[in-house]
Amino acid sequence: MDTLTALHQRFSANHFDTSKPVSPELLDQLIDAARQAPSSFNQQHARYFAVQDLSARQTLRTIAYNQAKVEEAPLVIVVLGDLHAHTHFADIAHADQKAGIYDEGLANYFIQAVQNGYADPARAHDEAIRSGALAAMNIMNAATALGLVTGPMIGFDQAKFKETFHIAERYLPVIMLTVGYNAPGNWPKKTRLSIQSLLVRDGRPQKPHAFSTN
Repeated sequence: MDTLTALHQRFSANHFDTSKPVSPELLDQLIDAARQAPSSFNQQHARYFAVQDLSARQTLRTIAYNQAKVEEAPLVIVVLGDLHAHTHFADIAHADQKAGIYDEGLANYFIQAVQNGYADPARAHDEAIRSGALAAMNIMNAATALGLVTGPMIGFDQAKFKETFHIAERYLPVIMLTVGYNAPGNWPKKTRLSIQSLLVRDGRPQKPHAFSTN
């Protein structure tokens, strides 16, 4: 399935075929797609915590306010954002340098810029969410292309999740994705606002437009 078809066919699922597991090969394909997502300076903040065991999913269901899909989906991926991504950026910069993407001078400049900019906890927090969200979207679109359905969720107790599954403080839960095969009862893709209502086609300085008023 091509990318645009997957984008248009993706929908948020609440019901999953409980008899069909997601293979390890498919899980690897999903994470491979996720890691292609962009991130600031290529810091690659996103991490992926997969829950597959039934008893573990049952525990996770209680943390997700008893939403049945968390237990029914054969795979749940919690996307985490690393709040300390800037601390290991030097390794990434040197790898990019070694790959010939940029030279040592630019690598050192990027390392200094990241260390200075993302030592600010608020900025690191926001970037972890942005990067995690971009990665999650890649997972959902890749899942659609692979014949799977997904359900993005923010309805879970983040603190309880971290405590129960021993997630270190540096990792911020960004979003939970239920993943599996389609089952009866799912709604079709919901309607979307028109392009005309969403787009300013030619923004100019000091020129009023549709988004100039509240």
